[in-house]
Amino acid sequence: MIRPGNPAPELPPRQQEHGQPRPEVEEAPRQPSAAERARTLVEGNPSLALAVPALQPAPTEPMVPLRHSVGPDGDVFLLFPRDSPAVRAVLRADDEVPAVLEVTDVAPVAVPHRIRGRAWVAGWLTHVPGGGFEADAELLRLEPGEISVDDLWGAALVEPDEFAAAGPDPLAPFETDVLQHLAGSHPEEVSLLCGLVAEPCVAGASEAVPLALDRFGLRVRFTGPDGTYDARFDFPAPVDGPAAARRALRHLFASARA
Repeated sequence: MIRPGNPAPELPPRQQEHGQPRPEVEEAPRQPSAAERARTLVEGNPSLALAVPALQPAPTEPMVPLRHSVGPDGDVFLLFPRDSPAVRAVLRADDEVPAVLEVTDVAPVAVPHRIRGRAWVAGWLTHVPGGGFEADAELLRLEPGEISVDDLWGAALVEPDEFAAAGPDPLAPFETDVLQHLAGSHPEEVSLLCGLVAEPCVAGASEAVPLALDRFGLRVRFTGPDGTYDARFDFPAPVDGPAAARRALRHLFASARA
């Protein structure tokens, strides 16, 4: 979908912009699609900010919504204070306002290179009359024109219809609690996972931190004197919730102890 003034950002190069180690593998493991990764980030991540290129002068502070959600058609709904520059720009415009929503995914545990990825939704911003369900707030709708994601899996473009059809990862609401629990209460078991890696872990690895969790498996970052190394541990089968994830993690740790 192309419109005059399309604000779509360029796809970030597949470089280690965030310093994230992405070891190449001959056979890609099972993994969420780019659309699912983008939907998971946009729908459930609180670290996001809106940019409206037409705003002059540009706001000195990031435009962070009070609330946000993704509708069934993939539109992103953003609740802003009524005096926000984003609201003023939309209410004063005669037409849709080009805008870009940037989402930053930060690991919920202490780890080197803590930013795990980013997603961008570029599209057109309109006002939703009567949609502000909080006092002194207005609801804006961002209709996606182009979506991109750059995360631990790599960089990809996502079509709006793919984004609308995708669902967030079922473990996303529980990921923070699980990773923090593993890091705080089971560091020895996490370290044992190094023995399951086909290639040797970082020589003399002094730290193993659970970095990411999704329905397909667990990613751990090993750190040693020579640097960092990410290892992915697939579950026997995709899981659909926290109970199944607990069983899969117990199976994984049991395999590491064997």
